[in-house]
Amino acid sequence: MFVSPNRKMSRSASTFQVLLVLATIVAQTQWARASVSGMHCNDLTPSVERPHSASITDFGAVGDGTTLNTKAFQNALFYLNSFANKGGAQLFVPAGRWLTGSFSLISHLTLSLDKDAVILGSPDSSDWPVIDALPSYGRGRELPGKRHQSLIFGSNLTDVIITGTNGTIDGQGAIWWDWFHNHTLNYTRPPLVELMYSTRVIISNLTFINSPFWNIHPVYCSQVLVQHLTILAPISSPNTDGIDPDCYIRNGDDIVVIKSGWDEYGISFAHPSSNISIRNITGQTRNSAGIAFGSEMSGGISNVRAEGIHIVNSVHGIRIKTAPGRGGYVKNVYVADVSLDNVSIAIRITGNYGEHPDENYNKNALPTISNITIKNIVGVNIGVAGMLQGISGDNFSNICLSNVSLSVRSTNPWNCSLVEGYSNSVSPEICEQLRKGPGPGQVCYDGNSYPAAAAQPQSPQKSSASRLVNPFFCTSWFLCR
Repeated sequence: MFVSPNRKMSRSASTFQVLLVLATIVAQTQWARASVSGMHCNDLTPSVERPHSASITDFGAVGDGTTLNTKAFQNALFYLNSFANKGGAQLFVPAGRWLTGSFSLISHLTLSLDKDAVILGSPDSSDWPVIDALPSYGRGRELPGKRHQSLIFGSNLTDVIITGTNGTIDGQGAIWWDWFHNHTLNYTRPPLVELMYSTRVIISNLTFINSPFWNIHPVYCSQVLVQHLTILAPISSPNTDGIDPDCYIRNGDDIVVIKSGWDEYGISFAHPSSNISIRNITGQTRNSAGIAFGSEMSGGISNVRAEGIHIVNSVHGIRIKTAPGRGGYVKNVYVADVSLDNVSIAIRITGNYGEHPDENYNKNALPTISNITIKNIVGVNIGVAGMLQGISGDNFSNICLSNVSLSVRSTNPWNCSLVEGYSNSVSPEICEQLRKGPGPGQVCYDGNSYPAAAAQPQSPQKSSASRLVNPFFCTSWFLCR
């Protein structure tokens, strides 16, 4: 039983003891390292019966929506850190509206929200500290220099769970969107949740709304499971990437996006995003794609398996974005069992996308886009079936489409250039570059093994990131940057 720092048990803390027991019944199996079978990862399995627990109210927090509770969160986590080597601890956020600035998590922690709890991000930018740029980006994503720290932050952590009974984390991002549109930002906007260099992370059973920037951003992490979430933002909110499996997402940018660094900084930092499984996504985005790769992919993206995707009312269904100067690679990608409804462009691969962080990028650093399989796709009310456009002198290779049926409005359903690959059972009929089936010794990537016969050798001008060994693994979900 937890005894508060005041050495008395509050009524709310007593109630929480019952909730804690109920919450841990479903998590009795031991943590297991996510095994990599073929080219994708199995789910993490959590076990978290925390022997110590506290309520945020034990540290003076007030859930009235106006009292700033940053110190309460910081003090609670400082106190609970004393139990890190004693089985860990749980911090409970009860019903209420808990205004706070940024706070940092600790290892061996469960942050648990009541179903009627709302963690509110402060509208004062000074409550979101300014931190260094990501080393794989070399600068803030939106502005040169540093960036604001996420509302919920952590670095070099292990065994962290952020969960609840569908409680809410609300970034109150409207003021940040206004600063972005009015060009009055001093630093790049903050995500809602960012964990760096961390392992054994679960984020589940929550609603995320109104993020100032990206929603959930695990970076340089391993063994991450994100599931059973709702992520919402106005369609007009700028660059509020979502991310997550078994979820409904409506936002202003890509629903699920995998990245790995920006131009020379991503090439130099050399942390690829690999061994990623994405499952059971439903979402819409008026401005971007259902599932996207890049355009910041300079550290490399590989061994991605995405299945059970349902995208409605969106600009793009499946999209790969890159450009000369990126280097790196996107290879060994398997996307299957996708349904699209009212999507402008079902499949798009773009070789001339995006700006550069500065003028120091290598214009001859060409990306490798290879071994991309897209199959079992059904779409209705589709504008254009596909736009597949490579880079001069850098054809995108081994692009395989099969069992694709799209009801398309355009009289020119496909636009292809500087791409090579194969197809089978594609309607409307695909462009000539992909019209044939694979011949002897030619293999389409099947999501489980490297297609050695179809693999392309690296050009001397292409990034050495593709030759890295022992990459960071991001498992059972989606977004790595």
